[in-house]
Amino acid sequence: MEPIQTSDFTILLVDDRPENLLLLEEMLEAPNRVFLKATSGNEALKHALKNEKIGLIMLDVQMPEMDGFEVARLLKSNNKTKDISIIFVTAINREEQYVMKGFEEGAVDYLQKPLDIRVTQAKVAVFEKLYFYQKDLKDTLAQVERINKQLERFTYTVSHDLKSPLSGIITMLSLLEDDPVIVANPELQNNIEMLSQASNHLAHMIASILEYSKLSLTQQTIETVDVNDLVQQIAYLTFPPKHIHIAIVTDLPSVQCSRIKLQQVFQNLISNAVKYNNKPSGLVEIGCTDKGDLYEFFVRDNGPGISPKDKAKVFDLFTTTNNTSSQDSSTGIGLNILKMTVEEQGGRIWVESELGVGSTFYFEWKK
Repeated sequence: MEPIQTSDFTILLVDDRPENLLLLEEMLEAPNRVFLKATSGNEALKHALKNEKIGLIMLDVQMPEMDGFEVARLLKSNNKTKDISIIFVTAINREEQYVMKGFEEGAVDYLQKPLDIRVTQAKVAVFEKLYFYQKDLKDTLAQVERINKQLERFTYTVSHDLKSPLSGIITMLSLLEDDPVIVANPELQNNIEMLSQASNHLAHMIASILEYSKLSLTQQTIETVDVNDLVQQIAYLTFPPKHIHIAIVTDLPSVQCSRIKLQQVFQNLISNAVKYNNKPSGLVEIGCTDKGDLYEFFVRDNGPGISPKDKAKVFDLFTTTNNTSSQDSSTGIGLNILKMTVEEQGGRIWVESELGVGSTFYFEWKK
C-alpha cells in the first residue's frame, strides 16, 4: 500500500560548491519536493534545527572547516534531528573502513561522485516513500493514543456512574436477607444470597475498572492471581442453567499479571460458552498446558460450533457469527477486545471448532 502523501518532501542539499547544489536540485526536482541548500556544515546544522519538515539530507563528505562525518555526528546527537535520513555524497573511493565510518556516524546510504542520475533519483524516491510511511505511522499512533484516552475517560465515567445504583442494590439485598418472609423460605434465601454475592463481585469489578482507567499501563497493579480460584469464581457468578456443567479439567497455575485483564478474558469466553450452548446436556471445560515461557489456556464447549467462514473472522471488530439470534445484543466487540488484551501480554488467541460438535478457544498468557 502506497503511503498517503499529504505534504511536501523537504530535502536539504549540503555541498561547499554551489554548482554541485544546483546540479543536485535539477537532478532531483519533482512535484511536491522542496529543496534547502547549505554550503557549509554550520549552515546545514542551522537549517536542520530550524526546519522540522526535513525528510532527507544529501550530505557532501569533503567540506572545509567541518566535514560531513562531523555534521552527521552532531545531527544524530540532537533529539530534534536524530531521525533525519542522511545520504553521504562523496568522491572518495569506497574503501570498507571509510564506508563503515560513515555508517557509524549515522549515514543510511552512500552515493559515489560522479553521480549516476538514475541511481540517485531511485534512492531518493525510496527515502521519500519511507519518510511518508513513517509519517503515516506516527499519525496513526497519535490517533490511537487519542482514542485510547477517550475510551479511558468513557470507562471511568460509566464505571463511576454505576457505583451509586449498585450501592443501593447491595443495601436493599442486605435488608432483604433479614426479612422474616425470606428467612422462612430457604430457596428465596439462597437466591438472595447469590444476588448479594454477584452484586458485591460486580462492585469489586467496577472498583478495579476505575483503577485501571486512571492508571497507565506501567502503573497498573500487578499481582499474583490464582487462576483456579479466579475461574471458579467466574463459573459460580455466571449462574449457568442447571443443564450446563462448568468444569476445570487440569491444574490451573498462579500467574503474575493484572487481575482484571485475565478475568476479562476468562469471563468473556466462559459466559459465551454458556450463552450459546444449545445442547440438552451442556458442558464447558477449562484447562491449561505449560508451554515454557507461556501458559496455553483453553475454554472448550460442546455447543453449536462455528462455521469455517465465521471462524476466519470471529476476532474481527464488529463481527458477529451465525450463532447470534435476533434477540442477541452482541456487537462483535468482545472477542476483538480479548484479542488485543492477549496480544498485549505477548500471546495470541485462536479457536478450533466443528459445527454441531463444539468449539475450543485457546489463548496464551506470559508467565
